[in-house]
Amino acid sequence: MIKALYPGTFDPITNGHMDIIERASKLFDEVIVAIMINPRKKCTFTLQEREEMIQKCTAHLQNVKVVSDNNLTVRLAQKTGAKVLIRGIRAVADYEYELSQATSNMVLDKEIETVFLVSRPEYSFLSSSIAKEIALFNGDIKDFIPQAIIKEVQAKLIR
Repeated sequence: MIKALYPGTFDPITNGHMDIIERASKLFDEVIVAIMINPRKKCTFTLQEREEMIQKCTAHLQNVKVVSDNNLTVRLAQKTGAKVLIRGIRAVADYEYELSQATSNMVLDKEIETVFLVSRPEYSFLSSSIAKEIALFNGDIKDFIPQAIIKEVQAKLIR
């Protein structure tokens, strides 16, 4: 059984994140969506809100579970038994950053592999920050955020 870990802050989860999760769920026996606490980022949504939103969005995927952690990603992978880290690549800038992260993780644990999934073109520009900014100004976010959580995102962000 191959477990994969998909780490991120998911503040909030986007359609791009969901595309990666759904594709990974077809490739691996279990996908663990890991909400990582990044002290360099100020999140809009609480950890509990993010967990609930992701659980709601992934409820249709039987082999996906949601966890949170505030440690190194490699340590969480070791703790959960995940042998693969999933990372989404939107553009060259993502690749350069993710390559350095993957290389660092290889030094920390040679048994854990990183797999890059390239974003579909319709999500190649999408980030949680862009979705939040559009929502903040009462823009239409239906193409950015899963339908299941649009009202929650709007309630938190619309001025």
